[in-house]
Amino acid sequence: MTAPSRTTTTIAGLPALLGQELGASEWFEVTQERVDTFADATDDHQWIHVDVERARRESPFGGPIAHGYLTLSLLTPMYKQVLQVSDAVMGLNYGVNKVRFPAPVPVGARIRLAATLTGVTAIAGGLQLTVGAVVQREGGGKPVCIAELVYRVYGAPAQGAS
Repeated sequence: MTAPSRTTTTIAGLPALLGQELGASEWFEVTQERVDTFADATDDHQWIHVDVERARRESPFGGPIAHGYLTLSLLTPMYKQVLQVSDAVMGLNYGVNKVRFPAPVPVGARIRLAATLTGVTAIAGGLQLTVGAVVQREGGGKPVCIAELVYRVYGAPAQGAS
């Protein structure tokens, strides 16, 4: 992955991008404050995430790490940096077919997304996209998250449609 990059297209232009890398997001720092906020929101206060001193002493990671699902949730803001569909009036997260967390995200690390369009299917009012997502940690050897995401994008209703 090189410099951040974004693909801008239309709904009609998406099928032509099948199999292509859509781009890479900017680096995103995972702070202890964000980890703590996520722990509060999900009621997951496991010490490897929120007890900084204990994690430094006892964790095999040398300090606190982000929740895997926090990393997964950060795909949303990073994905917005990777693909813009100019004529979409709405988009939504439709699901995740696969997800793995091959390496931890230490607090203070910076991560970014590289995304590839792996599937395009017509749906009523728009398209369903399958996106191969790889989240890397700056300076890390292995990806921290690999996922197959499913998004839907919708265009404006046709004029005169009822």
